Amino acid sequence: MKLRLFVLLSIALCCVGCGGGDDVDSRLVIFHAGSLSVPFGKLANIYEAKYPGVKVLAESAGSRHCARKVSELGRACDILASADYKVVENLLMPEYANFNICFAANEMSIAYTGQSRLAGAMRADNWWEVLLDDEVDIGRSDPDSDPCGYRALMVFQLAEKYYGVEGLAAKLGAKDKFIRPKETDLLALLESGEIDYVMIYRSVAVQHGLKVLRLPVEVNLGDEGMNDVYSAAKVEVSGKKPGEAIVRVGESMVYSITIPAAAKNRAAAEAWVELLLSDEGRAVMEGCGQMVIEPAFAYGFDNMDESLKKYCRERR
Repeated sequence: MKLRLFVLLSIALCCVGCGGGDDVDSRLVIFHAGSLSVPFGKLANIYEAKYPGVKVLAESAGSRHCARKVSELGRACDILASADYKVVENLLMPEYANFNICFAANEMSIAYTGQSRLAGAMRADNWWEVLLDDEVDIGRSDPDSDPCGYRALMVFQLAEKYYGVEGLAAKLGAKDKFIRPKETDLLALLESGEIDYVMIYRSVAVQHGLKVLRLPVEVNLGDEGMNDVYSAAKVEVSGKKPGEAIVRVGESMVYSITIPAAAKNRAAAEAWVELLLSDEGRAVMEGCGQMVIEPAFAYGFDNMDESLKKYCRERR
């Protein structure tokens, strides 16, 4: 860590001599899932205090959209963090990234407010009836842009099987008036009363002080031990190439982070990942209602810097 601090301070001093913040080496560019906005904002404050010569520039978007910024738009970033590790695997590896560290988990839930229509009737044993009411508007994100979008559709499929309500998934899926690029885009609509309920990650609902209906473990995609059950849910989304489609199969939620091959500030990026995986970083994630994977595990383990391997176990 001392060597990495020396490298980063050297970068900072070089940037000052070259004109300061306009130099690319003084910036750490992060593309991340919308659901990571709050914890990554806190981590950015800690990181910039540790390395004052490096400015964190973070862009949030749906995880699939983040990946396409790299693979299709040719945009460079130093860190890419996804709400679904499969996004990195399916859209970036091996051409644009050669490792993938899985570091956190989550679960699907239903967020609402005290002003949501039929809020007083919302219970774990009737939530689908509330969502299907003609007076109720619900929101979810776009499956082609955001994992939360296809996970919402998976929840609907799993709920149909779990509750034994024939046609439930199709009926809930047909309530598609409010679909946005990422799940956090729906929060303002919920808080303003434009919509009543949002299919969203539990951590995001907790971070924003919303009412949360927790779903049964058989439905919420939050337990690795239930992957055999979750695998019954399948959603088709766009693939790596235009016009190509892939099928996402239900499994427990796993967040991942990578440093793309074209990263321009690799030393600073490795220091960010070290912070995220450290005790300090894990405490930030847990404080934001996000479950951490301990220890983290990585695909492409041999391609990682030694400074990162100590935080991970290998997964093939």
